[in-house]
This record gives sequence, structure tokens and C-alpha cells, in this order.
Amino acid sequence: MLRSWRGKLKLLLATVTLVILLSWLCVFVSSSEYGRSLLLSPCLGDRPSQDLEREALASRVRKMEEENLQLRLQLSQSQAQAGAVDGSDGSQQWAASFEDGDTPGYDRSNRTGCPKQQMVQKCELLHVAIVCAGHNASRDVVTLVKSILFHRKNPLHFHLITDSVAQQILQTLFQSWMVPSVHISFYNADDLKAEVSWIPNKHYSGIYGLMKLTLTKALPSNLSKVIVLDTDITFATDIAELWAVFGKFSDKQVIGLVENQSDWYLGNLWKNHKPWPALGRGFNTGVILLLLERLRWIGWEQMWRLTAERELMSMLSTSLADQDIFNAVIKQSPVLVYKLPCFWNVQLSDHTLSEQCYSEVSDLKVIHWNSPKKLRVKNKHVEFFRNLYLTFLEYDGNLLRRELFGCASLPSPPRNQLQQALEDLDEDDPCYDFRRQHLVLHRIHLFFLEYEVLASPDPADVTLVAQLSMDRLQMLEAICKHWAGPISLALYMSDAEAQQFLRYAQGSEVLSSRRNVAYHIVYKEGQFYPVNLLRNIALTNAQTPYVFLTDIDFLPMYGLYDYLRNSIRQLELPQRKAALIVPAFETLRYRLAFPKSKAELLSMLDMGSLYTFRYHVWPKGHAPTDYAKWRTATVPYRVEWQPDFEPYVVVRRDCPQYDQRFVGFGWNKVSHIMELDAQEYDLLVLPNAFMIHMPHAPSFDISKFRLSAGYRGCLQTLREEFHQDLSRRYGAAALKYLTAERSL
Repeated sequence: MLRSWRGKLKLLLATVTLVILLSWLCVFVSSSEYGRSLLLSPCLGDRPSQDLEREALASRVRKMEEENLQLRLQLSQSQAQAGAVDGSDGSQQWAASFEDGDTPGYDRSNRTGCPKQQMVQKCELLHVAIVCAGHNASRDVVTLVKSILFHRKNPLHFHLITDSVAQQILQTLFQSWMVPSVHISFYNADDLKAEVSWIPNKHYSGIYGLMKLTLTKALPSNLSKVIVLDTDITFATDIAELWAVFGKFSDKQVIGLVENQSDWYLGNLWKNHKPWPALGRGFNTGVILLLLERLRWIGWEQMWRLTAERELMSMLSTSLADQDIFNAVIKQSPVLVYKLPCFWNVQLSDHTLSEQCYSEVSDLKVIHWNSPKKLRVKNKHVEFFRNLYLTFLEYDGNLLRRELFGCASLPSPPRNQLQQALEDLDEDDPCYDFRRQHLVLHRIHLFFLEYEVLASPDPADVTLVAQLSMDRLQMLEAICKHWAGPISLALYMSDAEAQQFLRYAQGSEVLSSRRNVAYHIVYKEGQFYPVNLLRNIALTNAQTPYVFLTDIDFLPMYGLYDYLRNSIRQLELPQRKAALIVPAFETLRYRLAFPKSKAELLSMLDMGSLYTFRYHVWPKGHAPTDYAKWRTATVPYRVEWQPDFEPYVVVRRDCPQYDQRFVGFGWNKVSHIMELDAQEYDLLVLPNAFMIHMPHAPSFDISKFRLSAGYRGCLQTLREEFHQDLSRRYGAAALKYLTAERSL
């Protein structure tokens, strides 16, 4: 019995002990930081106590968050003070104070780390408007577009308001560039001149600097919003980030702008300085976000017109073009503007606050070269900005032809045809590289430098047409000294080489003084020199009725320009089909006392300092000119076509183009002369004209021709195919060329 009670007592003690232990464990867990764990429920099913514990935990979390925020604020203030002491830009205080359109005194302590701005959809089409006029601005647009394309992940639609010069240049450039998911629309700036021509403007941008005011009228009525950019802008980030800022506009805001970073609108730059009215420092219009739909609804066109008319009564003219009028409107209606963070328009003019817009490279979004000094502007970090700009300036634009994966591109017949042609090529064909080169679509930048088009050209006027690469650049000055007339040149260069050429031309007194020399850049792509493509581009873009088809290594005789025009009139070329042959000679001397007359040339020919062209290596090319007859000729004489004849000729601009299947060295001129003969051109040798070939190192292509049997074999294949095409076009008249070929 005693033993039974002892057992029951032990069991009772064990049970009590277990209950006490479990109760202590539950109390411990509930008082801990993680008291809301699942262990609490089986221990104590008391719901009110759980709620109390949850509230206590939430209170502790809020307290910790507040402490963290205080620590962050103290840290940022310390960094700002340290930056001010050592003179560095270690603080982004100014940029941060305006972030998300806030005022400097706005309390940011209640913010979370999550950005407010709406995300741009993956394949959303972004619209960008640019006003561009003239040759120089067209070059600037290319660099701007490169910087945008480099970072972009969305389809883009560029709306370009251009004059006729810029439209011709940029239309050809974008058509030949063929960047996927990029759409281009052009708007004639001449149609908008009447809208702003009544506004006197002292700014160097002229009337085109006012045209951003007219975008609500110029752009399509169904376009609701657009980013507007100056041409001197460089992007350092994806433009979609800027597009996303539209989502932050309030219901009344219609224009997004960055505050002006100079003191211009403060009116303290010099004595009696009186700027247009502006809100505070005013705003810079190099980067603008426009809600076009709202602007039309509030009557933007009437609004800016009335404001401009009122202010011009006292101001008399604008100093900063459209920017003055935008600021006057905003001064009157501040509610219209959304203040962009200043890193969206870091303005690199002298004496600005731009250095306060960034503390790290990653802070930079948009760089604005808004000083007339451009790259020579004074700024502590100008070297970094200049290098960033030069990176895009010299960046290979071919690399930007990349697809946007996951985004459907609009149908492009030229692109589809090119792709199909490339797919049809046989990669096992020994001449595959030649055939592929023929299909390469090169980017083309016409009129790279300023060119003055003749209003009413002389009906007998003639343009010298040639092509060259970087290694023949030294010939340009000499040719300009020998030829006073218009020149059309196609230059085969990389993006970086094009900039080297630009600096060379601008630094040359001879070249910079000429406005009748057209330079057309054809950007490098592929392994062969596209000689006949280059010739065709220079030929097509000549502006005179006649062209002198030559090569860059030849110096024309002094006075040849006037002599050719007189010959065209005397021979009545407008009424006949003729090609005037200019006899070609050569020298092996790098320094030559250039003959001033035919008599001097004949004397030098007799002394052995001059030779008939290619007399030693390729006599068939020019033997039909009949140099023996030329020595005593006083009037033009006719010669017959012979195999491999390739003289340099003067013809009408609408002559047959060169056959572009011939790339590199060989048969590129021979095929052209053959087609002129097939079209029954008279071949007339001019008795008092001559040109002299200057010595140079052999080209890479001629070296390949001489060393590679495969190269020569492919050239023979292309010749045979050309003969077949000639027979199809001209029928029986072309049989003589095939017969002559087989008899060789």
C-alpha cells in the first residue's frame, strides 16, 4: 500500500514539475523578441495576450526604424559638412533636395527606400523631339543619338524638326544605319518659321532656337508626351529613366525642367543686366518633358504668345531664345512646372552650380554642353565629361544595330530584303566574302562639313568627283590648290577617323576657307574597300550638271576647271552623248615642279621625269588615249573603246553609275567605261588637258590582288558575271565585249 502511494506521489511530482517547466518556457518565449512564434499557441490560447504582445513588438520595430532614420540623417549631414570643409563635391545635397520635385525644405524622414516613380514597360515606345538645322547641328545629333542608343532598352521614335539640309543628311544617315526598333519622323522647320519669326532673338541659335515653343502644333495631335532635347546633350543613362518621371507629374504640371545652374536669371552678372522674368534661378530648356495633351488643353500656344508679346514690349528681344519665354510663362504660372532633379541636365557652362549635381559617376544622367565654348568650358571635372563625350563621338555606330530582344519591330522591307539576300548566299562559295561585301549596307553621313549649294549653277559647270581613305588625306590641300571649282568626295573612315578628319579640315587654312567642297563620310564595315560604292555616293551628290571622274592620287593641271567648262560649251555636250578624256601621266618623284603648260609637260616627258600613266605595269589601261597623237593635237579627237580601257572622263552627272560588285582592286573603272561605250558615249580626248598621278605606297587591296590567286580568281568570276548582265541589258551590242574578253 505504501509502495502504491509512493508511486502515485512520484507521478504527481513529475506532472507538477512538467507543468511548471512548460509554463516557464512559454513565459520566456512570450517575453522574447520572437514571442509570436507558433510555440505560443499551444502553450497559451489567450488571444488578448497575443494581441498585446504583437502591439509591443510593432512598437519596438517602429522605435528602431526611427532611430535608424535619425542615424542616416546625422550621417548625411556629417558628409555634407566634411565635403564643405575640404572643398570637394562629396555631397549630393543640392541634387537630393530637389529629387522628385521637392522643395529644399521638404522633410524626407518619412520616406521609404522604395522609389515612387513608375516603371516604364519593357517595350513601351519612347518619343524624343529634337530641333536641328544645318551641317554642324547634324553632326551633334549623331553623337546625341549614339549616347541614347548605347543605354536604351526600349523602342524609340525620334521626331526631328529640321531644315532641308539637316533632313537630307539625317534621312540618309538613319536609312543607311537601319537601327532596329528606331523610328524617325521629319518635320519641315520652314513651315514653323512664321510662328516665331516675329520674335527678335539675339541667341546664336537664331530662329531655330525658338521652335521648341511650337511643338504642340508641329508634332502629331495624337502624341501625348515627348522628351525634348538640345543637340548638345550627352546621355549617361537609359532615357527610359527620364521617361518614367512623367508618372510623377501632378494633375496641373505640364512641363518638366531642371533649374538653371548659372546666375543668368538672378540679374547680377554685370551692371544693368536685365534678364527676362523667371522663377528664382529660372529653368534651363536643354532637357524638357512636355505633356502635349495637357498643354493643348490649357491653350499653350496662346499662353506663350501673349506672354512673349507682353515681355517684348520692355525686353525688345530674347537673349536665350525659347528659354526666356518658357521662364516668363512659368513665372506667371508656377503650377505648370515639375522641377526635375538637376542631374537630368548638368549644365557645363562657365560659373554654374553644376558641380553640386553629382558626387559619383553613377549620379550623372545627362550632360549639357550649353556654353558657346562647348568642350573648352571651365569645370573642375571637364576632362571626365570631355572623355565621356568623345567616347560616343568616336564610338562605332555599327555596334548599335542591336535588336531589342522580346520587343517586336515594325516591318522594314529594306532590312528584310537585306537579310534574305544574306541568307541566300552560299557560304561554301570561294567568292563568298566578295558577294557579302557587295550586300553590306554602310552608314552614310552626307555633307559632313558645311557646303554651300549654288542657287543657279552654270549649265556647263563641273564637279571634281573622287574617293579616298585616311591614308590619302594629305592629297586634299594640293587638289584644292589645283582645282578652284566644286568638289565632291566620299571618304571611307571609321567613326574615330571621321573625327580626326574633322579636326584636320578645320585646322587647315586651305580646306577651312573652301565652302564648295562636299565631304561625304561612308563608315567602314567589311574587309574590302568599297571603291565603286564610294564613287557612286560622290557622283550622286554632286550639285553641277557635269562631273569630272578622277582618283584622289591625281593632281589636275592648273586651270583645268575653266578649261573643262569652256570645252563643254564648245563641244555642245548638252546636245550629245560624250565622255571627255583627260590624259593621265605619272611621276615617281614625291617632289615635283608641276608643269604649268602642255609644253612643259612634254619637256618633262622627254626628260624622263614624267611617264604616261601605268606605262610600266598596265599599258592597256590608257594606251587607247593615243598619247603620240595627243602630243601634237590642237583639237579634241575621238578614240575607240578597247579592252581594259580605263581613262578619267568628264560626263553628265546622270551617267551610268559604277558597278558596286567590284570591291577592292581590279576592274572597277574598266567596267564603268565599258558601260559608257555600251550606251554609245563618244570618247573624246581633250588636247590641252592633263593630270599627273603622285606616288604613294601600294594599297592593301592591290597587295592582296598580287599575292592571292583566290582573289584574282574571284575577280575573274565577277567579270564574267558582269559580262552576262551587260548582255542582258544591251543585247547584241554587248557581244563585242565578251568577244574581246575571250580573245585576250
